[in-house]
Amino acid sequence: MTDLVASPFVRLIVSHFATIVGFVMAMVLVARSVQQRRPTGSTMAWVLIIVLVPYVGVPLYLILGGRKLKERSASKQRVYTAHATPNVEKGTTAYMLCASGAPEPTKGNRVEMLDTGESAYAAVVELIEQAQRSIHISTLIFAGDEVGLAISELLETKARAGVEVRILVDDLFRFRSNRTQIGRLRKSGAHIAWFMPVWSVPFRSNANLRLHRKAITVDGKVTIVGGMNLAREYMGPVPIEGRWRDLSARVTGPAVDDVELLFEADWAFAARVANETPNPLPGTHDDTKKSGQAEIQVVGSGPDVPTDPIYDAFLSSVFGAKHRLWIATPYFVPDEALARAIVLAVRRGVDVRIVVPRRSNHPTADLAGGSYLREIAAAGGRIHCFVGAMMHAKIVLVDDTLGVLGSANMDMRSLFLDYEIALFFTTRPEIDGLESWIESILPQCVDLAPAGRIRMLAESVARLIAPLE
Repeated sequence: MTDLVASPFVRLIVSHFATIVGFVMAMVLVARSVQQRRPTGSTMAWVLIIVLVPYVGVPLYLILGGRKLKERSASKQRVYTAHATPNVEKGTTAYMLCASGAPEPTKGNRVEMLDTGESAYAAVVELIEQAQRSIHISTLIFAGDEVGLAISELLETKARAGVEVRILVDDLFRFRSNRTQIGRLRKSGAHIAWFMPVWSVPFRSNANLRLHRKAITVDGKVTIVGGMNLAREYMGPVPIEGRWRDLSARVTGPAVDDVELLFEADWAFAARVANETPNPLPGTHDDTKKSGQAEIQVVGSGPDVPTDPIYDAFLSSVFGAKHRLWIATPYFVPDEALARAIVLAVRRGVDVRIVVPRRSNHPTADLAGGSYLREIAAAGGRIHCFVGAMMHAKIVLVDDTLGVLGSANMDMRSLFLDYEIALFFTTRPEIDGLESWIESILPQCVDLAPAGRIRMLAESVARLIAPLE
């Protein structure tokens, strides 16, 4: 038997068979990649790596190539259903988002900007301590450091008092949590679910689709939405050196219902339970929750949404900007269409400013976005590189009519792959609040540094690879 397996003839047959199987798989995956609605650059990158380096491209695509849920989509409620006739003004970003299925904007909300990690931590603690009925948390990271442990203790106390505590954490960063911490929470009666376990989905093309939505909602009445995770680098009771600069918003009012809608869908999927929260009909928000004057449209984006509403809104807004387009993002890696639209906005005379960290916590993202930033700067846009610490806020300002704050970075991962949430503001006080935050960090920014030949080469290579995310 050993001689048979070792014979040249058998090896030749096996080799030919493996080649045929590899070719067929490559063609199937090329067809699948082309059929998926992804940016042209991303599609071409996947096709080339599958065809030219199939022994690398095929397994890589099987692990990372999926963009919208298919195999498990039946177990996850479709978050949005398109509105036939949205009750909003035509020709607006809100109308477009509603046509894509997002809830209509709600009026009567109260908003407080949490502009430091210390104010955000204080707000989180206050919300948890005031909870009487439920605490729902969605986060990428729930750390086992002093901040995460302090919040865990508060949650344990509430769970023992009979408050429903549900914590949804992305499985990719499970290692940041403390095993003892999680065990104590569960023992107290809190419920914890890990979103999209990495090791259980290695060949379903879903391992690259991560939960990036960050929201803490209490009693269905108050929510905190933004970019901060539950970890010391994001928030804490006292300032520490190197804490990241970020921004979140505390919202009270009807918009909280739409944040809860996303949480319930995500929780049902991760915990494998039935979702008993139906999608609300247009115009059916609870008016008794009105507590302010802010108008907010809550928008979710990701594999559970048929389209890419946050990306579509950004692209549409860039083309529609007349006098101002300000963007703050920790990672700037747009697709070619969005990058070109920003360059064209500069040429139209729009005040284009992009605020990024001088060095982020992801050097590859810095390299991938460098050439885009240089193109915008060459066209006349202003690039502000924050040097105080890591800048992690995600803000878009368009003229004086639209402000966006949420979890989505201005990169292809957030815009096309991850589960995200964003608050779209159309009322002036909230837009002014976002403007003030950006203006407050500009003194700590420097211009984009020139690049030498090696740096420019590295940026070009990273730009080519970026669509494979």
